[in-house]
Amino acid sequence: MSGGPDPLFGLKNNFYLGAFQAAINESNVGGLSEAASVERDCLVYRSYIALGSYQLVIDEISSSAPTALQAVKLLAMYFQGGSNKEMALTSIQEWLADPAIASNPTLILVAGTIYAHERMYNDALKITHVGGTLDLCALNVQIYLKMNRTDFAEKQLKLMQQIDEDHTLTQLANAWCNICVGGAKIQEAFYIFQELCEKYTWTVPLMNGMAICYMHMGRYGEAETFLLEALNKDAKDAETISNLIVCDLHLGKPTARYMSQLKMSHPDHPLIQRSTTAESAFERAVQPFERA
Repeated sequence: MSGGPDPLFGLKNNFYLGAFQAAINESNVGGLSEAASVERDCLVYRSYIALGSYQLVIDEISSSAPTALQAVKLLAMYFQGGSNKEMALTSIQEWLADPAIASNPTLILVAGTIYAHERMYNDALKITHVGGTLDLCALNVQIYLKMNRTDFAEKQLKLMQQIDEDHTLTQLANAWCNICVGGAKIQEAFYIFQELCEKYTWTVPLMNGMAICYMHMGRYGEAETFLLEALNKDAKDAETISNLIVCDLHLGKPTARYMSQLKMSHPDHPLIQRSTTAESAFERAVQPFERA
């Protein structure tokens, strides 16, 4: 396979773009090496996780599966929540302490993803700073942007550009950085999302990216159009719903239905948490006046 076309290119690209069902549909690739087969299976199961099919992943990955697949199973357990989430967090710590498997790239990627979702950004970076793959570099970009460290995110982006400037992950990371830098970079980010859509496929994450660019440019009506199209593709997507709430607030439109929808399907979403905190603070503030 060295120097030749990557037989998993279509599957990988669909996964990176957020076309998860298409990635699953393109997984029937023959003639793969053992390592490539494991990589394929990891991407397929990560696609199922992205679609919310956590139990399917947990049921199908056996205890005798390779480390990479076991790590993906932990990711499914984490997102399923409840006792499985706690078990996944405990297992991740134990596995990272085992020198025999701690350097596995998929385990590192999964651990970094979990810690990032826990907002344990420093812990995530301690694991993922080894880099070496575009996937890990892209995760580092996301973590640094969440920490408002655009400078470090751009350093990771440069590493990605040195590895493969035209890779889909590199293009996406470039767009993410451009959005956070703002100004004239917003238009550049928009063109990246648009080009990826036209070159490959229109996906919910890409349409959200274009909508966010429009919102940064103050073009909320056009942003809403993209978000409604994204909602037609996936009515439960958290980012689409939360972006619609923000967009419609700027348009002066009611958002109660979207807030209820987000609260029902994603009660732990940061927008819901902030809203709940604000409501509680308001209720405490008016209590003295109600008693007066």
